[in-house]
Amino acid sequence: MTASVFLTIDTEIVWRHHVAGHDLAELYRRSFEPANVGVSYQLEMLRDHGLKATFFVDPMPAMVYGLDPIRRVVETILSAGQDVQLHLHPMWVGAKAQDRSASFARFELIDYSRDEQEQLIAGARDLLIAAGAPPPVAFRAGSYGANDDTIDALAALGFRYDSSHNGSMQPWPSAVGLPRDQIAPIEHRGLLEVPVSLIEERPGRLRTFQICALSAGEMRAALDHAMAAGHACITIVSHGFELANRAGTAANAIHVRRFEALCEMLAEAGSALPTATFANCPPLPLGQRDAPLAPSEARLRWRQAEQLWSNMVAERAA
Repeated sequence: MTASVFLTIDTEIVWRHHVAGHDLAELYRRSFEPANVGVSYQLEMLRDHGLKATFFVDPMPAMVYGLDPIRRVVETILSAGQDVQLHLHPMWVGAKAQDRSASFARFELIDYSRDEQEQLIAGARDLLIAAGAPPPVAFRAGSYGANDDTIDALAALGFRYDSSHNGSMQPWPSAVGLPRDQIAPIEHRGLLEVPVSLIEERPGRLRTFQICALSAGEMRAALDHAMAAGHACITIVSHGFELANRAGTAANAIHVRRFEALCEMLAEAGSALPTATFANCPPLPLGQRDAPLAPSEARLRWRQAEQLWSNMVAERAA
């Protein structure tokens, strides 16, 4: 049995770099192309391994910095044959260039009313299309900050998919009305929810299937588990900036190795784990109760050692 893999990459101008007061050229470099391991590098790796991915692009910084940086990153992704869908961090609505975050709107989408959310999503969709993207059919809220009002707004706007539900961050800011351990796609309030995949790192404690969150061993174990258990799909998260340190000035070697290892795993898996996009989504089986990978103390300890090295060495690189 095959399990479609949604390799998703949230792509945005990073708020902390705005707070630091960088000019637009530096904002673009640190957010989209940090240390030569950003979007272009990820696209090269995907091409070399014959993989497809969805880049959830946040166009809201265009309200502060204009459409040019959004248009540039959208063109980069589309010219590589990859998928662009809609991402949204609402705090940009009230921001001003180089004010070091003295001005901003409410940070999480769930802090807005249902009607306000619909207006924000509609405006962001229009910005993304103006930046050269096809009309989006899928959405992910920034910080996974969606609730059922978000789902209702998306349905009213004609979206087909949401991928905001993340049980490891429930009840806040991920507040869609689904069980914490819901990882199988499910019809929800007129939309197809494709939750972020999770593992259980300790009994009752869930962790996102994300490049910076799991070791290569945990990722391999999660993929093997999904295949053996006949999961409907697997939804993996990364970011355009995630393979660099937080300052965006040097590659994080551990995160780079994890991304490369994941690409190799998916290429080796071939037809058993085909990568898919939301623009060309295959039929997804619904109604399954797929369960996250069970805990392993050995895998956990290895990842904790990796994270210690990452925090002490890679994050302090100049």
